[in-house]
This record gives sequence, C-alpha cells and structure tokens, in this order.
Amino acid sequence: MLTFAAAVFFLIVTPGPGVLSTAGVGAAYGFRAGLRYVTGLFIGTNLVTLAVVSGVAAVVLSVPVVRWVLMAASIAYLIYLAARIAFAGARIAFIEAKAPPAILAGIALQAINPKAYAVNTTLYAGFPFAPDNLLFETLAKLVIVNAIWIPIHLGWLWAGASLHRLNLSERAQHRINLAMAASMLMVVALALISGIRNA
Repeated sequence: MLTFAAAVFFLIVTPGPGVLSTAGVGAAYGFRAGLRYVTGLFIGTNLVTLAVVSGVAAVVLSVPVVRWVLMAASIAYLIYLAARIAFAGARIAFIEAKAPPAILAGIALQAINPKAYAVNTTLYAGFPFAPDNLLFETLAKLVIVNAIWIPIHLGWLWAGASLHRLNLSERAQHRINLAMAASMLMVVALALISGIRNA
C-alpha cells in the first residue's frame, strides 16, 4: 500500500496539464477563483477513474481514431487554457480573459487529458495489494488517490496564488502568466511527441 501511495504522489505531483493549469489559474486569478477550477479537476479526475475502473475507457481508447480525436481535443483545449492564463487581464491581448476558468473547465480538461487516463490506468491496474478482494482494493486506492490528489493540487494552486498576491506590477504579472502558459505549451509539445511516437 505504501508503494502505491508513493506511486500516486510521484505520478500526480509531476507537471502535467492538471497541476500546471492549476498553478497558472492561481497565478492569473488568485486562490479563491482557482478553487472552482480545482473542484472541476477533482470531479473530472474521479469521472476518469470511474471510466478506467469500469473498463469503458479501455474500450473507447482501443479505437485509434478516438485516441487521436481525444489527443487533438486535449491539445487544442490546453492551448486555449494557456492563452487564457497568458492574457489574463492583459489589454494587449487579442482576448482579455478576466473571468477565470470555472468548474466545467476543470471537468472538460480531465475528460480529454491523456495523462489522466494513463495515470489512472497505471494506478488501478497495477500495484495490487489486496488481490483477493478487488472491491476493497479499488475503494482503498480511490481513497488514497484522492487523499494525495487534493493537497497536491491545493499546493500548486497556493504556489500560483502566492505569485498573484505579491501585488507585482502589471508587466511583471503578465510575464509570470506568460511563463505559466509557456510551461503548459511545453507539456502540449511533449504530449504531441509522445502521441506520434506511440502511434
């Protein structure tokens, strides 16, 4: 069980679309506004878990066209979120994203996030610790994952919001937002490269 908990920690804490967008939303809009987005991510990740555990995800993702559509949707949505974070409150932008992403944005990201499916498949299909009682093991894993997921995402949100609270100049805040957005775009590039290699 400790091995499983360690795997959960390292798989979730590493920068991916969820944690990077959480930090970005915190930096661009603050902690309170970011909580709505994290709530959506939480709901979304548990919906992905349900899809993985029930086998629905395996059936759907076994169709190559569906995998590519999800990958394309994920990349497009991450680029959109990166743009919203980069141009939060910036008058120079072609969009002025004053409203933070809300609950539905978090759910949508997890629904199309390839990392969410990969992480959940790895965690729930691997690391058996109660092979004689699959229901107990699945429920225990669900509790452990959420007990680790929540503080990690709140920590990333707090880190981003701490930058927001520094009351930096508009120019400095805009640079931070651009850096957060650039980090998300790096994840997009890595996901795209990985998707092409595994095709």
